[in-house]
Amino acid sequence: MHDELIAQAQAWLTDDPDPETRTELARLIDARDHTELAARFGGTLQFGTAGLRGELGAGPMRMNRSVVIRAAAGLAAYLRKQGHGDGLVVIGYDARHKSHDFAQDTAAVMTGAGLRAAVLPRPLPTPVLAFAIRHLGAVAGVEVTASHNPPRDNGYKVYLGDGSQIVPPADVDIAAEIAAVPSLTTVRRPTEGWDTLDDSVLDAYLARTDAVLSEGSPRTARTVYTAMHGVGKDVLLAAFARAGFPEPVLVTEQADPDPEFPTVAFPNPEEPGAMDLAFATARAAASAPDLIIANDPDADRCAVAVQEGAEWRTLRGDEVGALLAAHLVRRGATGTFAESIVSSSLLGRIAEKAGLPHVETLTGFKWIARAEGLRYGYEEALGYCVDPDGVRDKDGITAALLITELASQLKEEGRTLLDLLDDLAVEHGLHATDQLSVRVEDLSLIAAAMRRLREQPPTELAGLPVIRTDDLTKGTAGLPPTDGLRYTLDGARVIVRPSGTEPKLKCYLEVVVPVGSHKDLPAARAKATEVLESIKHDLSTAAGI
Repeated sequence: MHDELIAQAQAWLTDDPDPETRTELARLIDARDHTELAARFGGTLQFGTAGLRGELGAGPMRMNRSVVIRAAAGLAAYLRKQGHGDGLVVIGYDARHKSHDFAQDTAAVMTGAGLRAAVLPRPLPTPVLAFAIRHLGAVAGVEVTASHNPPRDNGYKVYLGDGSQIVPPADVDIAAEIAAVPSLTTVRRPTEGWDTLDDSVLDAYLARTDAVLSEGSPRTARTVYTAMHGVGKDVLLAAFARAGFPEPVLVTEQADPDPEFPTVAFPNPEEPGAMDLAFATARAAASAPDLIIANDPDADRCAVAVQEGAEWRTLRGDEVGALLAAHLVRRGATGTFAESIVSSSLLGRIAEKAGLPHVETLTGFKWIARAEGLRYGYEEALGYCVDPDGVRDKDGITAALLITELASQLKEEGRTLLDLLDDLAVEHGLHATDQLSVRVEDLSLIAAAMRRLREQPPTELAGLPVIRTDDLTKGTAGLPPTDGLRYTLDGARVIVRPSGTEPKLKCYLEVVVPVGSHKDLPAARAKATEVLESIKHDLSTAAGI
């Protein structure tokens, strides 16, 4: 067994084009570190609908140049079989470790396979790549990013020519082509022949961002902005300047790209502590800001924080999702409003009252972006698509523009985002959401929890009877199968699913409390909080987590 592991590692070492990972792997082989070698050679990173994502390092279970070259070769083979043998593939990348190398390797492989390749000029937000695909008439796009994952991770996200992320069966077909790559020596990688784009694509994207705002709308809201050590700053500042908003006050410690993400444990605005520096900057600002805007490191997500009393509070993705929807309805938007099944049912209420189509999809923008007639889509994990004709994916830049326009409009009326949330609660009922999220080292714990819930399903949570249980692996009306469970309760809803991008079990909770008038809101919020906490406790017990 150990000899076989060493042989596997040595074969990989022979193929590895990267001096860094070669040195790392040679050291593990020399030390005969069987535990670490088994972790790296116990399988391969699975190429799925999120593409690839994993920890950097040598071996097939890590993200490295060998894995990326194989992935690019598989994608190229797939595109050729689809009749796109001379098509254009556009490649973007963030500022993480190895991102530029992975982008260059992808361009080389595409060129060697006879396709045309074009690389964005520097690390830029993911939505710029999603925009560029359709703007340039590409047959596919690749974004090298691990989004908001920890510093040691990187990833590889694939889009097809419609500008949306891949969905089945394309992911399975591409994975089969990747598996069929016999050796890196069979993959042609010329040292030139692809284009490095200039700023004209970025300029076209920025020109497009103007379209999300109403002509002549107020542009007075003052913001504090953090890029969370990612690539969003320059593009967001340019977009805000074009729009005529006051220049955002920067969280300087997090303004520039840094692959080490030194000020945050996880560079995700949703994580505890990630917004602390932004709150401190807002408190110290010479003029009190109206809101805080945060992007995640590849700037496809947007977090919003507001002042509540003396403190600052980050709004939930569902709250921002509802605010943007209400703003678009007020502006007379038409078309489909779409959301993932784990997002708040409030969007459906807003759309219904406005007489607009509403669609629920599986989790992820690869599904939301495909909703027929899409005008607006969002998911609770801080993802918003407010300009589907420009970017058919979540876009943290245009979402920031639109929420700042709304804050400006409310400011002119002497109101705030919180006032509008209160109005929505009175109009549609208080939709309170929360999440129980468990990060694990051992992925088998997630499978065990899902198995336990299937074998011993809860009959009640927080004293509320479970009216209906849906095992989403069987699919439902309008939804393809996915690994998840949905519990419908009297006045509440719970969905449990493994994360598609991180080693987490995620439980999404929603409680709906009727509200008679604004004076009833404090009691409704207290009741919702109590029920949510009780559901969390009972669900943890039922799942054994």
